[in-house]
Amino acid sequence: MPSIATETTARPEAADSNGITIRNPRTGDVLWTVPEAEPEAVSQAVEVARSAAADWASTAPAERGAALRAAAKALAAAARELAELNASETGRPVEESLAGIGAGVSTLEQYAELGPVHRGHSLRGNRLASDYTVAEPRGVAVLLTPWNDPVAVACGLIGAALATGNTVVHKPSERCPRLGEALGEVLAPAFPPGVFQTISGGAGVGALLAQSEVDVIAHVGSSAAGARIARAGALTGAHVIRENGGNDPLLVDRDVDPLWAAEQAAIGAFSNSGQICVAVERIYVHEDMAAEFCAALETEAAVRNGNGSVAPLVDRRMRDEVHAQVTDALSQGAHAVEGGTLPDGPGSFYPATVLLECTDRMQVMTEETFGPVAPVQVVKSFDDGLRLACSGRYGLAATVLSNNIAHIQRAVAALPVGTVKINEVFGGAPGGAAQPRGESGAGFGYGPELLDEFSRVKVVHIAAPPAAAPDAAADAESAAEQQDES
Repeated sequence: MPSIATETTARPEAADSNGITIRNPRTGDVLWTVPEAEPEAVSQAVEVARSAAADWASTAPAERGAALRAAAKALAAAARELAELNASETGRPVEESLAGIGAGVSTLEQYAELGPVHRGHSLRGNRLASDYTVAEPRGVAVLLTPWNDPVAVACGLIGAALATGNTVVHKPSERCPRLGEALGEVLAPAFPPGVFQTISGGAGVGALLAQSEVDVIAHVGSSAAGARIARAGALTGAHVIRENGGNDPLLVDRDVDPLWAAEQAAIGAFSNSGQICVAVERIYVHEDMAAEFCAALETEAAVRNGNGSVAPLVDRRMRDEVHAQVTDALSQGAHAVEGGTLPDGPGSFYPATVLLECTDRMQVMTEETFGPVAPVQVVKSFDDGLRLACSGRYGLAATVLSNNIAHIQRAVAALPVGTVKINEVFGGAPGGAAQPRGESGAGFGYGPELLDEFSRVKVVHIAAPPAAAPDAAADAESAAEQQDES
């Protein structure tokens, strides 16, 4: 996910000493310039959060849950305004932006319910003693969130951090700073002063926050930025939660409907113009049904390009990075049967692209692309495809399309990822959580487990004092009686 707080290669297209300049991804026109927080303001925000931490930690969990419900209600009321800001800054269509904001509302409501029932465990020990664990907030939490689904992702981290009693300093992506500020203005009034703050800025501000004396840093963004944040946390002692880049494979077995498989591939590769952390990034298809699958996938892309449903990428810098990977693949023998060229006109549009004859030497198969590109490699067997799907340094998610239970079970056991999806590229039960692997991050993201990430565990042992000796007890009783008589 190449756009985050400390990713220096993913900054907005235009910036100057006055702040961050944002262009409309559809027209290329300058929208506004948003000032960046000065170092003094960053330090002050952390100090304010620290000063508010004790009171918020001692607030009853039910009261914290009530505040989150109030925040969710305020977010729902402001959904249209925020969706229009999202569309202006990132190019995501308003209706899709509204869906993301709706997910954010639901997530805040979810943590409003989960927070008060977040509990410790009883421990088996002496029956005359009590042993148990208590979950306590870590303290000050820094949240560094991305632009591709800015409200939904932010609300997940905000909800879990606040529900567990942490105070929050949130830095939204520099690619949607006005949206991030507006989100902060909507949510902050639901909480006591200092409990939830928003800071605007780019790589420098994110680095300052990551290097501050805080207790937990949660980051959704690129692997390069995540590695730097992990190093910063190692020096300060902050607990670091990371959901970072991915290069998610799609493995298509010989026994599935090729038209359905192509539809799944298109949904996974082209939704949100490919700007999803768990998007389909590389496809391995069995040779027995490759011809039908590839023809259907080409049609899926052509329909999207023909009806104009592919939204622009967030900016031209991102488009240049995507096209560079496509150009690299073409130079090594790949064939673009649909898309693959830079369109004329304003904005940062890029067509849905299908690349055939790809190999594992191409960047488009080994790196995160984060654009509407579906690169296909034909394999001779399911095992060959599984071997290639297991390769690489990322470990976010993978999808397998198959009717063969033995193949499915082998894939589930072998794939070195946090999430394995069988026969559906997107989906999953509410509250699902996973642990990314490799360069895709560390720690649980989302779900009840995220409450554990934002908490520390204290073990308590309570034993009864020894009984007083009989003579000593009698002497004490006699002395008490004599004192009463006098």
